[in-house]
Amino acid sequence: MNRFRMPAEWEPQAAIWLSWPHNVETWPQNLAAARAEFVALVRAISNSQLVRVMVPNREMELAGSQLGEISNVTVVAMDTNDAWVRDYAPTFVKDVESDELVSIDWYYNAWGGKYPPFDLDQRIASKVAAHLGLRNIAGGLCFEGGAIEINERGVLMTTESCALDPNRNAEKSRLEVESILIERLGCHEVVWLPGDIGEQKTLVGDDTDCHIDQLARFVDNETIVHAWTNESDSRYEALWLNVSVIERQLPSVRLVPLMLPEAFQFCDRQIPASYCNFLITNESVIVPQFGVPEDDAAVQVLRSLFSKRKVVPLASRNLSVGLGSFHCLSQQQPA
Repeated sequence: MNRFRMPAEWEPQAAIWLSWPHNVETWPQNLAAARAEFVALVRAISNSQLVRVMVPNREMELAGSQLGEISNVTVVAMDTNDAWVRDYAPTFVKDVESDELVSIDWYYNAWGGKYPPFDLDQRIASKVAAHLGLRNIAGGLCFEGGAIEINERGVLMTTESCALDPNRNAEKSRLEVESILIERLGCHEVVWLPGDIGEQKTLVGDDTDCHIDQLARFVDNETIVHAWTNESDSRYEALWLNVSVIERQLPSVRLVPLMLPEAFQFCDRQIPASYCNFLITNESVIVPQFGVPEDDAAVQVLRSLFSKRKVVPLASRNLSVGLGSFHCLSQQQPA
């Protein structure tokens, strides 16, 4: 029997962890506007549950002035390099015997060493575990939380282009990586999607080597939504190859397409906009909106799938200049 089990995102949560945006290299033209969208995200989550926001000491006064009037928010003093909590905060699991919450601490190197320095973010998982009084267990991989998608039955999806990236885990085979994921997260089946196909990216502008949370997400044990586009789009072939793997390996699962926006630039950057980057909280599903015509259709698809949660469309165009959205910016702490 597996020692640990990673709860699905829709299982009861004690809190959502976020990190205050402050890196001017991530948002060189629009940090203030990105912060405004971040504060709106905090407010949306806090309507139904606790939000813990990590804030560097030098940013405490500014963050306090913008977050201080929002209820259900706890500010935690922690120095960070950047705001992408999904990838460097703990991946929380439960001990199957004691039901104890445990922190899995992956080695984090900013997506294959792309954005140094990352030393402060690499230490966050152990600091969060200490803050909560949890056991902190080394993950055994260079990995990120955005590379993991799991349901209640222990079916886990990830991508080869990320998990087997030579700048992350060059010395490990796919079988070795899979064994570690099974041991640390308690999954019973690992579905390996190719992710990026050589130089052909599934999402133009993506810098994660194709995190699963931009590509395909469980909405329940039987249903997966996936990024999709028209056959005339240059992204179609890579997306089709990934979806074909899901069809073969999980033939009983219902697949629902979430159409990608047409490729666009904002603040001089190619934005890897995907509606798969939604966040599930206890009572809501918070869906990124990029200020494009495809926004409404994505909201309608997710409303049809989450009948017991309120689907909340929220502006993310400025935050997405950092090349991620709400799921990338958050990490759920199971109840």
